[in-house]
Amino acid sequence: MKLEKGLIQVYTGNGKGKTTAALGLALRAAGRKMNVCMIQFMKGGGPYGEHLAASMLAPYLTIIRTGREGRVNRESPDPEDVREARAGVAHAGQALSDGKYGVVILDEINGAIACGLVQVDEVICLMESKPSDVELVLTGRNAHERIIAAADLVTEMQEIKHYFRSGVVARMGIEK
Repeated sequence: MKLEKGLIQVYTGNGKGKTTAALGLALRAAGRKMNVCMIQFMKGGGPYGEHLAASMLAPYLTIIRTGREGRVNRESPDPEDVREARAGVAHAGQALSDGKYGVVILDEINGAIACGLVQVDEVICLMESKPSDVELVLTGRNAHERIIAAADLVTEMQEIKHYFRSGVVARMGIEK
């Protein structure tokens, strides 16, 4: 299945659910036999539940992880973090240009920009290179104003209450 018109969606904000929303869209597209490529930035480690699910949804859902395990130092990113993010941008360019995917998701790309791993100009170029029949989704907190301006849809997840604040840690099958 091909889209008549692919748009650009951004899921941002401090609330939970940005990656989950993108995965919901991926599930819906895969259900229609549309090929989806999710490139995850700054998400080494795992496997997370979505990685296990992708193997069950193959060949319709492909997830490419980039990044090292652990947190990125925002003030002074490790050169390996930068290399991993650059590899993610290269994967994104390939996924957008090869004609195989109807949906391309750049998970946590906004965070990669905010950390200085990826330049906003590079991401704007990816957005501008998007074929007209491909849906492009960008997730992560602190979406840059230029990303927001270039998008067709922007949803901000707002935290009102979160169980992490009461000591609940990330749970298998829910957050990871």
